Amino acid sequence: MTMNQAEESKRPGYYIKKRLLANKPAIFGMVIILLSLIIALLGYLIMPDNTPNANDGSVQIQKKLPGFSVKLIKVRKSIDVVHLNPFVWMFTGQESVYTIIPVESYKVNGAVVEYEEYGRPGYINKLDLITAVMPVYMGNSTQASFANGMNYEVQGEKVKFLNLNEKIEETTLTEIKDQFVKKQVEKRVYLLGTDKAGRDMLSRLLFGARISLAIGFIAVVISLFVGGILGSLAGYFGGWIDTVVMWLMTVVWSIPGIMLVIAISLALGSKGIWVAFVAVGLTTWVEIARVIRGQIMSIKEKTYVEAAKALGLKNQRIILRHILPNLLGTIIVVSTSNFANAILMEAGLSFLGLGVQPPMPSWGMMVNEGFQSIGTKNSWHLVVLPSVLISLLVLAFNLFGNGLRDAYDPQGANKL
Repeated sequence: MTMNQAEESKRPGYYIKKRLLANKPAIFGMVIILLSLIIALLGYLIMPDNTPNANDGSVQIQKKLPGFSVKLIKVRKSIDVVHLNPFVWMFTGQESVYTIIPVESYKVNGAVVEYEEYGRPGYINKLDLITAVMPVYMGNSTQASFANGMNYEVQGEKVKFLNLNEKIEETTLTEIKDQFVKKQVEKRVYLLGTDKAGRDMLSRLLFGARISLAIGFIAVVISLFVGGILGSLAGYFGGWIDTVVMWLMTVVWSIPGIMLVIAISLALGSKGIWVAFVAVGLTTWVEIARVIRGQIMSIKEKTYVEAAKALGLKNQRIILRHILPNLLGTIIVVSTSNFANAILMEAGLSFLGLGVQPPMPSWGMMVNEGFQSIGTKNSWHLVVLPSVLISLLVLAFNLFGNGLRDAYDPQGANKL
């Protein structure tokens, strides 16, 4: 061992870090977790469909297989859309100014766009070219005449607009057509296909990672708070406090987790993401409390704890400053396991319709939507893709948790 290695080995956590890095399955799990975290943080910035909840779709292209591509005509909406800055957009999404129309083909004849709708061969529909390009200002009807308040009129090749400042601007049909073809005709590729509402599966799966990690994180925080308090009180004070806490843990432990989550959700009387946060968090604290209680019952007999009591330190200070810091490794390991359990519970809750509500995408809800489509054409990916991601993320947390457990095991030093 070199001098630098000898100095490095004296640092706190050196052997823990070394044992963890030597565990390849744990490193694999950590990479998957970090990748999921990056995807969750970037959110809408990396999603092909960056509208809120990745909800931009069309029923004409529902349940298409991975690799599907289609030509789209994008028609401006007749409502004002607020454009957000990138930082806000990253977390909330940006409402699209267009409504999409999947088409087989199209052509422009003068001021009219004729297109053949996707899935309806031979059916030709028409669209006014100018209203498709031009946003509607101040609620003016695009069906009235220019003299009666309409904001444009066509005179041969020329087109006159009455803009927001009530000034007349002129352009040509050729320029409008070029703008339409350049900005509002798009060939879109759906790398992972579409769901039963014609929405991009890749975008909704990426957003689902944010939901799973967020619920897992909040659930772990709640479980640490509740389990930490109850476990510390039971382990440190013992007596009737320990009896009451143990009775409560036994009751909660005897009820299957998903059943308890459902009961809490129904008791709260509502559905949604915040209900899922609370319900999952209130069912995963028992493991934390049990471990902390057992560890504190052992540690409180140590000499340094007796010395702290002899110095007159308050019980709260002894627990928070002298006991719990020594349990950090154990708490981290248990919390990692709870994270995986929280993801599974959230998926089950959303599958049953008691968790995240549409149109917000959740992997569990997406599995349910795919389950309802089993037996229909082009439906296998609706179940397989979210199921694989749930399994992969849960596996990653379990592998990482096992790696942390082995790294914090004092006997693991003999294996290096």
